[in-house]
Amino acid sequence: MLLHVLFYEGGEEPVRMLLTKEQMKQADAYTISQKGIPAETLMERAAFAFVEALLKRKTDLSKVCVLCGTGNNGGDGLAIARILKERNVDVTVVVTGDQKKGSPLFFWEMQRLLERGCRMEKEYREEDGDLLVDAMFGVGLSRELSPRDQELIRRLNALKKEVWAVDVPSGVCVSTGKIYGEALKAQVTVTFQVEKPGLFLFPGKQYAGEILCRDIGISLDGVQEKDACFLLEQEEYRQLLPLRKEDSHKGTYGKILLIAGSRGMAGAAYLSGQAAYLSGAGMVRIYTPAENRVILQTLLPQAMVSEYESFDRNQLLELLNWADAVTIGPGMGTGADADQILETVLKESGLPCVIDADGLNLLAQRKLKRKQFLGRAVILTPHIGEMSRLLQCPAERWKEERIEVLREFVRDYQVTCILKDARTLVADERRMALNLTGNQSVAKAGSGDILSGILTALLAQGMDPWEAGALGVWLHGRAADLAREQKGSYSVLEKDFLESLGRVWKEEEER
Repeated sequence: MLLHVLFYEGGEEPVRMLLTKEQMKQADAYTISQKGIPAETLMERAAFAFVEALLKRKTDLSKVCVLCGTGNNGGDGLAIARILKERNVDVTVVVTGDQKKGSPLFFWEMQRLLERGCRMEKEYREEDGDLLVDAMFGVGLSRELSPRDQELIRRLNALKKEVWAVDVPSGVCVSTGKIYGEALKAQVTVTFQVEKPGLFLFPGKQYAGEILCRDIGISLDGVQEKDACFLLEQEEYRQLLPLRKEDSHKGTYGKILLIAGSRGMAGAAYLSGQAAYLSGAGMVRIYTPAENRVILQTLLPQAMVSEYESFDRNQLLELLNWADAVTIGPGMGTGADADQILETVLKESGLPCVIDADGLNLLAQRKLKRKQFLGRAVILTPHIGEMSRLLQCPAERWKEERIEVLREFVRDYQVTCILKDARTLVADERRMALNLTGNQSVAKAGSGDILSGILTALLAQGMDPWEAGALGVWLHGRAADLAREQKGSYSVLEKDFLESLGRVWKEEEER
């Protein structure tokens, strides 16, 4: 499977595409210039879609205050106010910016609103409305808010009134989720045509509330799928699940070499190995220091353990020749032996490979080289701190530009990269997906080891690296969600996580 995973049958529009502010500007411009739909028409459609969402929800519209900036988002707000007034809603309009600097569409909508006898205020008063419509700053925001605007937003947040945001909550960067000083906290965000990454990435997610996406006829024909980020639905993930054949044996489902653990640290190897078995792997062999043998054979008796006192190249080559997929890194340390093991795996083996944890730390010490990965299936699993060390790039840049920087990285290095965070991205040079499963209950040591085991099991069963990455991250997060349901956010242990992983596979098999 390739990109067709992201599409409905018949080659129709992508299931859920996330576009950055630059991509939305391109889509708007294409729609206006190539499809011949005037910007005024798109604004009217957006306003009607927003009001329709309000009416469908049966929201209390007894007294509404529409907060408008002076850009096109403010123009949307003015149009919304006009439509509400035409429906005899008590509407107050507050223009928070300098009207002299208004956009052409803002002035066009302002004239239409004034013709209907609606007054526009310059200052917000608490009695102006019980429902606030936030149309102050839209998709194009790319600067820190002024002290005056930040103070207004702090005041509005303190009132705890119901807020519906137009396209994006004011103060949130739609591309990254960054907060430009302050952001207005919405209960509902009505966004147009497609969802935006910043509504799902933290901290922006904390301000977006419920997200309603409404089609207003913006064409996506000018957007390249390889340049977009996607949200896959549960059914799309389900289509990726590897089949379990009735006529099969342990060799059918792959042989995994798990290079993990260091002296006195057998836990990572156990968690990865157990997760691999729970994810369908046929055979698991753990390559680890001799001190870990007894512990691992007790905890995971079905696994084979190959031990070493010090690095033995011939021994490792024999194991690599045996395996169908390899994981390197969980708990293995960054000493001389570990470094030689990594070098041998990279130079001597073409196996599908997951590099995690200390494997990534070793790569950072060696300075990442593109030629290390050419022509092979490799999944890297860094969190933002590890990614920063790998590329010697400030962590703040990764947080603020993660989609653009990640896309550039995977195209340069031709790998699949799982950029782990509260919201995890999975990307290769052709595809990128944002995962929405998972929660804070598994922000504990060992969670990443479990993910490594899942990923390697999927690779060993013949999956494409990106598909294995996308499915593996989703399964990992879904298991976390089930574990939290059982134990709460504080008390999930790795054994609970593993038990929930088994439940996820059972649920999906029974569907």
